[in-house]
Amino acid sequence: MDGEGPQVMRYPWAEPPAPGEWVEVAEGVLWIRLPLPMALDHVNVYALDDGDGWTIVDTGLSSKKTRAIWQTLIEGPLAGKPVHRVVVTHHHPDHVGNAGWFQSEHGAELVTSRTAWLFARMLTLDVQENWPKETLDYYRSAGMDADVLAGRMAERPFNFADTVYPMPLGFTRVKQGDVIRMGGRDWDVHMGNGHAPEHCTFWSRDDNLVLTGDQILSSISSNLGVYATEPMADPVADWLEACERLQPLARPDHLVLGGHKLPFTGLPIRMRQLIDNHHGALERLLSDLDQPKTAAECFAPLFKRQIKGGEYGLALVEAVAHTNHLYHIGAVTRTRRADGAWEYQRKG
Repeated sequence: MDGEGPQVMRYPWAEPPAPGEWVEVAEGVLWIRLPLPMALDHVNVYALDDGDGWTIVDTGLSSKKTRAIWQTLIEGPLAGKPVHRVVVTHHHPDHVGNAGWFQSEHGAELVTSRTAWLFARMLTLDVQENWPKETLDYYRSAGMDADVLAGRMAERPFNFADTVYPMPLGFTRVKQGDVIRMGGRDWDVHMGNGHAPEHCTFWSRDDNLVLTGDQILSSISSNLGVYATEPMADPVADWLEACERLQPLARPDHLVLGGHKLPFTGLPIRMRQLIDNHHGALERLLSDLDQPKTAAECFAPLFKRQIKGGEYGLALVEAVAHTNHLYHIGAVTRTRRADGAWEYQRKG
């Protein structure tokens, strides 16, 4: 960009902290990494020193292992001051998973967006022992592979409550335009979207720190998924709107503290990449839809690599997101097959 010099991304720390350890990334701001039992095997969380206590940003998946790591941290670098506040960037289990534990067992205040809290609490209370018809119908409408569908139907559905600690009633809301004080700094609250609705990001007024959750990550693109809860959702449009709204805030010197991978600087170029990535995916997908295809048949143009077994579910919901977007903007038509799957085809 004019006047900003060459745009490059840099990674100040080549290695993340080990479980139970931490890195001080700025005065009074600790970077902590917690394990996840999946291909993306970690989540980054942050502890901010408020003087009389600690604010924790995101909490990891609810498990005895994760809470044991938290206990080690509470007895180690956090010793002597209570965790008096938990800030959750968005409602996904690896971020909100232990918020209820901090509330119930440590007396912490929960701070998040209204939508994040409503989703998290609703989903933890909505335990399903058998697959809902709406979910199976959604999978069929996306053209899910028959073997994958049969495998899922043979197992108990995943429930939020499996990986999210029970959440007591009550939270403190933050919204777009708010200012929150954490770690001796004032932070502007800007809401993201697309990966999760009303996703909180925090931009320090006092130095170069930005806490971005999963809205802005250094080397991977956040999953944009459509689910049975809202099968006609258009998270791609939500994502692009949020990225374009946040882009003018980005400075080359910003130190971006995201929910996964490594902290980085060079935010303006990363914002452009995040926007261009989905425009490119949409262009490739549209070019590929000269013949009717289900969302499940669109992996190749979207992801440009082989989708392996564990990735199938996330790939499918992202493929639906992109076909939905093309349908909403009028670029494709769709017709329902006899088996219930939607097929999409480019107009003209």
